Amino acid sequence: MTISDPIGDMLTRIRNAAMAGHPTIAMPSSKLKLAIAGILQDEGFLENFDEVPAEGRPGQVLRLRLKYVGERRERRPVLSGLKRVSRPGRRVYVGKTEIPWVRSGLGVAILSTPKGVMTGMRARQLGVGGEVLCQVW
Repeated sequence: MTISDPIGDMLTRIRNAAMAGHPTIAMPSSKLKLAIAGILQDEGFLENFDEVPAEGRPGQVLRLRLKYVGERRERRPVLSGLKRVSRPGRRVYVGKTEIPWVRSGLGVAILSTPKGVMTGMRARQLGVGGEVLCQVW
């Protein structure tokens, strides 16, 4: 089955797994998804991620391990929200001075820039703009 928006699919899988309390998520892998997973891990939203060979089909599978806080009954996901900003039907590009703040700095905007996939804070430091892929808080 072909997915028209692989990043939107990734974010929806993460959101659904966090709401259901699942510890791990598996999805088809790509370079862009690996870059986003790396940013989510660096920002403290994921425990870890790895890429493993797919069983019975070509390609790789990306496995994400979600991070939770609290003990057994009061366990809540660290990740409280995800929003896809730039979609295939409506691309959203910003300049270096227009990079959005997510939840007054408590969240992270993930951008695809000419210098690679990075957070909004890093893009501000480097003075580059790009496509706003998603916002995470």
